[in-house]
Amino acid sequence: MSVRGLTARSTAASSGLRVGLFGLLGVGNIGNDASLESMLTYLRTVHSGARIDALCAGPRVVADRYGIPAAPLYWYYERNQETPRVIAAILKVLGRVIDLIRTLWWVRRHDVVIVPGMGILEASLPLRPWQTPYALFLVCVSARLFGTKVALVSVGAGRINQRLTRWLFNSAARLAFYRSYRDEGAREAMRQRGLDTTADHVYPDLAFAIPSEPYEIGDPETVVVGVMAHYGNNDDRKHADEIHTTYVAKMKAFVGWLVDHGRKVRLTIGDTNGSDVVVAQEIVADIRASRPGLDSSRVVAEPMATFADVSRTIQSASSVVAIRYHNVLCALKLAKPTIAIGYSPKHEALMTGMGLRDFYEPVGSLDVDGLIGRFTELERRSAELRQTLTERNSVNVQLLDDQFAELSAVLFGLRQPAPSATPEWPAVEGAA
Repeated sequence: MSVRGLTARSTAASSGLRVGLFGLLGVGNIGNDASLESMLTYLRTVHSGARIDALCAGPRVVADRYGIPAAPLYWYYERNQETPRVIAAILKVLGRVIDLIRTLWWVRRHDVVIVPGMGILEASLPLRPWQTPYALFLVCVSARLFGTKVALVSVGAGRINQRLTRWLFNSAARLAFYRSYRDEGAREAMRQRGLDTTADHVYPDLAFAIPSEPYEIGDPETVVVGVMAHYGNNDDRKHADEIHTTYVAKMKAFVGWLVDHGRKVRLTIGDTNGSDVVVAQEIVADIRASRPGLDSSRVVAEPMATFADVSRTIQSASSVVAIRYHNVLCALKLAKPTIAIGYSPKHEALMTGMGLRDFYEPVGSLDVDGLIGRFTELERRSAELRQTLTERNSVNVQLLDDQFAELSAVLFGLRQPAPSATPEWPAVEGAA
């Protein structure tokens, strides 16, 4: 059943229900906020009678940008600015106690708590156990105490070697009322981590549900290159600086090749907290310094703060090479021939699900000459790839429509028939 079919009778059913949204939202991660946007659109369209608020890391941004009440995830963060080290340490310890009480109180006031997408059950980027793992664990324990339904919706998951981080995430997932994953690899990772996933479904990333502007072929000379402050994952901390330096050097070389071969380059980012911006600016400065006569418009670091900003930049180009997961997703969603430079299995799963497995490049083994060869093939096959992406995007929209209908039934008590499509991404045969 489509989401539209539920709208007429859903407002009364959800009237007065209290829905909380939880996660690292409003702190500059464009992909996380895109998932929030998608979930809010569903709730406001289908369950307009529900009262919505958030417990998140960036409450001011969430409140201002999305118009919902928002409370800070961590009590001490806003009190830790320019504080002497000793006092800061005391505030952190005090904050743990206060956050426990605040979380219990926040969860108790809700009928449903939704974690909208994000890589909430993975550690593909550096992560400490007392950060998101502990916060999510508190939410799920509190929900069990007070009978609140927690839904982990189209979330990412992966292998985690750090024992405490893995235990906190696994315990939280076991306590959740509803779980779905954004790719089959995420569900399999949770199965290997000891969870019973037989009742869990796989649906596309929530950002695929955000409406797109009509397709544009873009300027054939313009290439969008998505960059990030890449330092490896949780297991790479000892070599983080070396990993970062090597990655940036390779991206400088590739962007230089694009410029030398007549392309205009638009650099995008996926996190606005500053680090990605620094990398983009460093690449621009290097290209201009090494090519003093180059027109400044040939390589530009585009300013952006939202998924819509990323979409507008990508829409202007004919092809994309990107590393941030939601930069890649945005490009695929816009049917742009895309190369994904992956730092996590989620990149390979996304590219495979969209029929572009041959254009996935692991960042750890990235070779500039190989990337150039792959890009040349991408351009040669662009028409074929655009058709493949258009077809896969239609499937994604229907699958997410099915998931929203499922959520309405499971979380809000609206009955529905079986979904019109099997709730899995399509199998890929002979993926391009």
